[in-house]
Formats: sequence, C-alpha cells, structure tokens
Amino acid sequence: MSAARSDLVALSHSIHAHAELAFDEHRSAAELVEFLRGRGFEVRAGVADLPTAFDARFGSGELVVGILAEYDALPEIGHACGHNIIAASAVGAGLALAPLADALGITVRVIGTPAEETGGGKVLMLERGVFDDVAVAMMVHPGPFDIVGATSLALSDIAITFTGREAHASAAPEFGRNAADAVTVAQVGLALLRQHLAPGQQLHGIVSDGGAAPNIIPAHTEMLYYLRAHTAESLDELAGRAEACFAAGALATGCTHEVRTVSPTYTELRPNPWLVDVFREEIVDLGRTPLPVELESSRPLGSTDMGNVTHVVPGIHPVVGLDSCGAVTHQPEFAAAAVTESADLAVVDGATALARTAIRAAVDSAQRARLLEGVERR
Repeated sequence: MSAARSDLVALSHSIHAHAELAFDEHRSAAELVEFLRGRGFEVRAGVADLPTAFDARFGSGELVVGILAEYDALPEIGHACGHNIIAASAVGAGLALAPLADALGITVRVIGTPAEETGGGKVLMLERGVFDDVAVAMMVHPGPFDIVGATSLALSDIAITFTGREAHASAAPEFGRNAADAVTVAQVGLALLRQHLAPGQQLHGIVSDGGAAPNIIPAHTEMLYYLRAHTAESLDELAGRAEACFAAGALATGCTHEVRTVSPTYTELRPNPWLVDVFREEIVDLGRTPLPVELESSRPLGSTDMGNVTHVVPGIHPVVGLDSCGAVTHQPEFAAAAVTESADLAVVDGATALARTAIRAAVDSAQRARLLEGVERR
C-alpha cells in the first residue's frame, strides 16, 4: 500500500478538483476506469445501463469480494461528503488485494457506483444483477471521526407539485388558485407533525419552484422533500402522514397536487457483525480510536443506498475519520478538509483496513463457507 500511496492521493485530489453531480460523473468514472485498467484490472464501463458505473475485476476465485467506490459530489459545495476519499480508498483496497487473489481464491471487484447523493445508483445496480455473485460488499466513508458499525436511516426522496390557476395578484386575485399558498399550508402541516414523529423519523426539504413573479398568482409550485426513519417500515408510516399534509395544502387552496418519487427508496444499513468486528480490530491496529460500540447508533449517518446492498449482501460501511476542524459532512469546510494530509491518511488507512478485512474473510474457513452459502441461497 505504501508504494501506491502517492498515486492514490493524486487520484483522490483529482476527483475532488473536478466535482461532478449524480449520473454526470463522466470524468471521475473515466479516470477511475483508466487507473484500474493500467494496473491490470479487466474493466467494463457503463454497466447496468448506467454510463458512469463500472466493474473492475482481478482474479477468478470463487469468493467474490466487492469493494464499492462512490464519486459523485454535491451541488454548489462539491465534495463536501468526501466521495473522492471513498473512490481512492476503494481503488487502494483493490490494488492491495489483486496480487493475492489467486492465493486467497478470490475475485476482486472494484465496483463504481454513481449517484449516491441522489439517484440511488447502487439500488439500480442491485436490481440489474451487478451484485448477484458478490459474497461480501465493503466500502469506507469519511467523517469527522472513526465509526465502525455505522448505521443509517431509510430514505424517501420525493417531489411534490401543486397546480392552481394564474391570475393578476392585484387586479383579479379572486380568479386565481394559489399554488404557493398550497406549499405554505403543507409546510405548516409538516412543521406541526414534527411534534408527533416517532424516534428516528425525520422530514426536511426545500421549495424548488415558488412562482414566477409577485404580481402573478402562482399556478405551479414544487417542493423537494426527504423523509427518513430508522427502518423501511417506519418510513412507510411517516410517508402516509406526510401525504396528508400535502393533500391538506391542495384542499385548502383549491389546487391539485402530485407526489413523485425522485430516487429509489434507500433502506437502512445492516452492517454484518463479523465484518464489523474484524474491521474494528484492523483500524485499531492502524492506530485509530473508533467511536465506542455503545455510541455507534446514537447518530445515524443520514442515508445511503449502501443500505440496500447490505440487505442482500453481507457488508459494511464504516466511517474513517479525518481532521475536519469541527466541520461536518455537507459543509464547505468539510470539502476543504477532504484534500488535506489527514484526508490523505484516511484514504490509505481506509484502503488498508478494507483489504485486511477481506483477507481475513477469505482465510477464515467458517466465514468463507457462510459467505459462499449466502451467494448460493440468493
């Protein structure tokens, strides 16, 4: 890993410098594909009918180890979630495992998964068979501190449109039906609902379209909202209650409304206990001090489409810490921290711990058998 360190750091910095949004990560995906091909991986680009997804393979062993890369950024604030670190760590783990593939009896797959921030790339790839033969799926995510058994919330990503009727806001308001007022009523309902949410349930959003001009009664408005919950079942319950607020906005203002799914539903993370324990030992061996086990579930890491993968394939999504000077993910200051010396160390440590965890899974006869049996059952 030390020999590849400078290449991995350069890769991380290059992806960071050219931030691209969900499903538009063409430069980042191409750079990762070229990097892996140049180091002996057999790479297929555009898998699962997704132009910025890829599948890089090395070896032919029966135990297929999937190392997942993310590389999409956020609007306006770039790589404030540190996906450049995720991508470089995944590549690093793949490089570390490749020379050992034959001896370990594994196939190493570095899987490029676009559109995590929105769009659900992994969900689409899961549905289209990319993970069918994967025995274990792993990735790391950067954060302000190390969390091994990281958890996440189930997520519903929706758009709500209200349709009314235009009219002159001063001369003839009685002829209009105000879609912006429908948004206001709905938002008040959602705000009042918050008092009665179950533990772990959340809702938050923006008004993406509020009208064209102050003197035109808006006939069309749109809200973009995220609903979250500890489990998919709790998320379904929250969705029903939120829908009542949207309907109330339309009813009160004489408008109609429509709720549209923007991205596939993200399910909550189910980290594999054995892999979690092994990764913890490896990250501690590298000199890191992860969050105590009893605190891991106290603050879920938002939501991720890796949750959907872990419902099907044994996997982990630990957080590798970097010095962000108090910044948290999705802040511009975290984007700046994602290319510091501390972030570069996170790339290397994350890759090393992932590779070591995969090796231990491959050489542990009982665990190896369980993983292979899991593939057969699927």
